[in-house]
Amino acid sequence: MTSPTPYPPPPLAPPGAPRRRRLTHWLRSRSLRSRLTFLSAAAVAVAIALSALACWFIVEKQLYDQVRADLAGAPAAPIGKYPLTCYATPEAALENQRGVGIPDISGAVPRDTQFLRAGGVCLPPGATKAIATTSEDAAGFRLKPGQSIIRDGRYTNGDPAIVRLTLNHSFQVPVVVMVATPSQPIEDSLQRLALLLGGVALGGIILAAIAGRVVARSALKPVDQLTDAVEHIARTEEVGTTIPVQGNDEIARLSTSFNSMSTALANSRERQTRLIADAGHELRTPLTSLRTNVDLLIRSNDTGRPLPAATKTKLLGNMKAQMQELTVLIGDLLQLSRPDSPKPVHNPTVVALHEIAGRAVERAKLRGPGLVFETATDPWFVHGDAPGLERAVINLLDNAVKYSPPGGTIEVRLQQGVLTVRDHGPGIPPEELQYVFDRFWRSPSSRQLPGSGLGLSIVAQSVREAGGEVSLGPAGDGGPGALATVRLPGGPTPE
Repeated sequence: MTSPTPYPPPPLAPPGAPRRRRLTHWLRSRSLRSRLTFLSAAAVAVAIALSALACWFIVEKQLYDQVRADLAGAPAAPIGKYPLTCYATPEAALENQRGVGIPDISGAVPRDTQFLRAGGVCLPPGATKAIATTSEDAAGFRLKPGQSIIRDGRYTNGDPAIVRLTLNHSFQVPVVVMVATPSQPIEDSLQRLALLLGGVALGGIILAAIAGRVVARSALKPVDQLTDAVEHIARTEEVGTTIPVQGNDEIARLSTSFNSMSTALANSRERQTRLIADAGHELRTPLTSLRTNVDLLIRSNDTGRPLPAATKTKLLGNMKAQMQELTVLIGDLLQLSRPDSPKPVHNPTVVALHEIAGRAVERAKLRGPGLVFETATDPWFVHGDAPGLERAVINLLDNAVKYSPPGGTIEVRLQQGVLTVRDHGPGIPPEELQYVFDRFWRSPSSRQLPGSGLGLSIVAQSVREAGGEVSLGPAGDGGPGALATVRLPGGPTPE
């Protein structure tokens, strides 16, 4: 068993490849533990980032909505008690502003008031800030009583603010009252919140990476054990190594499958070793006999004392029989060299089982000339390998011929897809029935008879490949002999 060739690492993505492709190649080049850690940390990072963004936007909306609502409900400034001097721009009005400050009328938050007339911008006495105007503020002159406009704006010094516009008719000409609330405190609060959420998110990502590493190490521990077992088998070729299975998750299923595969490989190697050992044992006897006979012939020629004609003829006959035995044994070994499990037949052939049985009976009659064959076969067609099935039926008949007494009867029946072969020999002891289909197994009482112990193994393999079943046991009527039964799926007509 050779060590498997490791797969080459995935090629690096070229520098100009898309970012997603480069990330995919980078992930494939990492270990499974690193990928799980990275993916878990990335998933937590995305979740935390989305949560932090949602929290920030919700807080931002709540703060601005609260300030806007408070600003919308503030009372209008009593502009009638103040002398108003207007200037072309807010900056000019603020520069020329002198006097005392206007009292705070908001009752809640500091506000700055400014008046907008057609002639320019007016500030109340004591004003310290001016609100930057825009071309859209002209819409304030079209407001109706009770209506207002609230917009985002700025002071002339650049500080952000929220501005409310209302229309006042206390003067001879309409005046748009602009009331502003600074929004810089809100932005400062949002900035501090962003820093806080960023720190929490960063800490969460670090903790997620650590937790992902721990979880990946714990979750992949069975995979590490599986890897160690595979590497041990590849290094030592000791198949049959198993790992403990815990739980019933996917890792446990993988471990169970590996244990089953390892056990199957061990059994396969054991069968292979046993087959080689048994084949060598069976081949040794005819080869030894052949070598002895050949040595005897060579020695007789070398010494100048040729063997008598009768002895030489008998010796050559024995050599021929031994060669035939070797030929049969090698053919059986080639038949059994195929896998034990049946292979799917992509183009199954329709086989007439009754015709195969008839041809096998005719061949068996030549091998047992003094025996009586009683045959009754009904038409039955199956899908399978014709030579393999014929070899199986012939082996069953050969087994019956071998153990039948002189002048005995062999009954062959084929009815409803069930083929039976019955002989009237000594039968099979009950304690030996479990071994009859094993390779090279021979009953102690029949080891003096010719054969290799492979015939019934070939029968079992051929029948299994055709999707059938085979059994061998005592005769059902309580009489002497053995009964072999073969069941094959099919039908009385070809399909």
